[in-house]
Amino acid sequence: MNSLQANGISIGYDDRGPVDGLPVVLVHGHPFNRSMWDPQADALTRAGHRVITADLRGYGTSEVVPGTAPLSVFAQDTAALLDRLGLERAVIGGLSMGGQITMEFHRLFPERVRALILADTSPAAETQEGKAFRKALADRLLAEGLDGYADEVIDKMVAPYNVTGVPEVARHVLAMMRATSPQGAAAALRGRAERPDYRASLAEARVPALVVVGADDTYTPVAEARALHALLPDATLAIVEGAAHMPNLERPADFNAAVLQFLERVAP
Repeated sequence: MNSLQANGISIGYDDRGPVDGLPVVLVHGHPFNRSMWDPQADALTRAGHRVITADLRGYGTSEVVPGTAPLSVFAQDTAALLDRLGLERAVIGGLSMGGQITMEFHRLFPERVRALILADTSPAAETQEGKAFRKALADRLLAEGLDGYADEVIDKMVAPYNVTGVPEVARHVLAMMRATSPQGAAAALRGRAERPDYRASLAEARVPALVVVGADDTYTPVAEARALHALLPDATLAIVEGAAHMPNLERPADFNAAVLQFLERVAP
């Protein structure tokens, strides 16, 4: 387990694979931590890629900063981590909120992006109803913690048939949610509520992109993934059957195959 100071905070991270491999940065979603990417880190490093995963501020072993954490701050944290690791450019990917942080990173630092991986995520700005929901949820998590919330959403994060059929995945997802700091989760929710619309910047992307979605995702349905795929100038779409919002854990072999095939285009 590694940690370093970047952008004024302590960040927990893993840097796996050959130092001269294609650098791939994977950004976790809410309310999880970098362990959600373990199946991808294993597969990608075996293929010769260098995989960097970090806990976002407020999550996992990274420093908790109460208040509001805009997606721009998470993107700046990621850029600062790359600076500390001596990496100018990398493939940047993320799932759900991690995908939106990836979009924000691309908006702020397009010259640092070799390719994009966008999984189960949406580029649209938050609606007024969504803003109110996220801010109310932030207050609830501060008051109650994450246990009740985790129980309520587990069968949306993971498809109900996988909660029972792949119980070890459900246990992992529940453990990540329950271990998350309420202060960190609340700060991210408040920041995410104010996110901008990324469609204009993505429509001008000059790098290849992979859009991945679980076939049974109800948070970001397949129709949204198709719209995102159509928006990007150079994009590949992968629909993972037998999965909901976390296809990287529910169907890791299929998810990994899509990512590895995509990276063959990107690797020098």
